[in-house]
Amino acid sequence: MKPSLAKGTRDFTAKEIINRRLIINTLQKNFELFGFQPLETPSFENLSTLTGKYGEEGDRLIFKILNSGDYAAKTKDEDWNAKNSQKLISQISEKALRYDLTVPFARFVAMNHGQMVFPFKRYQIQPVWRADRPQKGRFREFYQCDADVVGSESLWQEVELVQLYLKSFAELQIPVTLHINNRKILSGLAEFAGISDQLIDFTVALDKLDKIGKEGVVKELLEKNISQESIDQLDFLFSQSDDALENVLQLKEKFAGNEIGLQGVEELEFVLTKCMDLGISPENLKFDITLARGLDYYTGAIFEVKANNVAMGSIGGGGRYNNLTEVFGVKNIPGIGISFGLDRIYLVMEELGLFPENSESTVKYLFANYGETEAVEALKIIQKIRERGVSAELYPESAKLKKQFTYAEKKGIPNLVFFGEQEISDGNITVKNLESGEQKTWSVDDFLNQL
Repeated sequence: MKPSLAKGTRDFTAKEIINRRLIINTLQKNFELFGFQPLETPSFENLSTLTGKYGEEGDRLIFKILNSGDYAAKTKDEDWNAKNSQKLISQISEKALRYDLTVPFARFVAMNHGQMVFPFKRYQIQPVWRADRPQKGRFREFYQCDADVVGSESLWQEVELVQLYLKSFAELQIPVTLHINNRKILSGLAEFAGISDQLIDFTVALDKLDKIGKEGVVKELLEKNISQESIDQLDFLFSQSDDALENVLQLKEKFAGNEIGLQGVEELEFVLTKCMDLGISPENLKFDITLARGLDYYTGAIFEVKANNVAMGSIGGGGRYNNLTEVFGVKNIPGIGISFGLDRIYLVMEELGLFPENSESTVKYLFANYGETEAVEALKIIQKIRERGVSAELYPESAKLKKQFTYAEKKGIPNLVFFGEQEISDGNITVKNLESGEQKTWSVDDFLNQL
């Protein structure tokens, strides 16, 4: 049988892994600079932990794991014969691959809150799985890089997370726009249009605006039995100005007497003005009133990052989720978090040519192999090179030099080292730089010292 990859998954070559590490190392450094500590959780959770946290659409995309053993024997005959998949799931699957890192983190906080010092700041860089339709920038297995703060309602957390986002993307040299909104504003809009009881339908449809356009959103709202009259009330959403604070003032007028909406506007205004006080350009930070993020657990600020001038979905997103731990029986632990989409960031950097050339080559010196006796002496030198933190290797066979040259060139190894019988006898070492063609002979001690 011809081998193949499961849909939505990838193999990573040395070059890809090294380039991915460049992104991860940048994010990890900044997470720790901002006071976040590392955490890891299992790749799978109890299905009950994940179900009901992401909305109906998210629940469908959770990868369920079949129970071990004869899972079919424990099902009810009537459900099995009727092929009732919804009833069968709970009978044949108790575990599921994690859908994101936020819900497992909330589960961790609920289990350990008695031993934690609040506010608690953690970062997590691990793979997640979604049974989504694979397409460019969307995979079934992908990494998330999250930073969350729990135990604080302070809006300064929102401001700091904006700084963390923009600092990280600036260091990766990706020009971005950070879109920001507030779920309380969306609740206020639903109240303004008289559709509070259909808030989830409204936000899920609105969140697809950049994918399906105004017509697509209106069509989906009508399909969800939201009246044309209510949709007309919200028409101003589709023609916002570029001035974030001007849009905020417009909302204040519309939300007169609308408590939840005004609260969202005030929170957003605080974050926007403080960010601008800190020198963040309005070009980098955009109030996007149509931003909804289709996850049920957000309760306040919501973020989405998009790379400028690159045809790609969001490369980061997050928000405030003050009620998340309540579903695990633990109340009054507010939280806020953001996520960096490693795989999409990689694709953007690749498209913009931001990775260094020959990044896959970590070997600096390749020692030519002249035979068993010389190989032993070469390995003694290689050992000393490695002790100095420099990578080196010995060509495994005593093949013709031309073959060894070709290997070094194809691998992108910059230096070929000659340490044959004559060099060993003289106590010297000869190094040829394959990029410049320059060749130099050193004493062994001088060569090691210059490393």
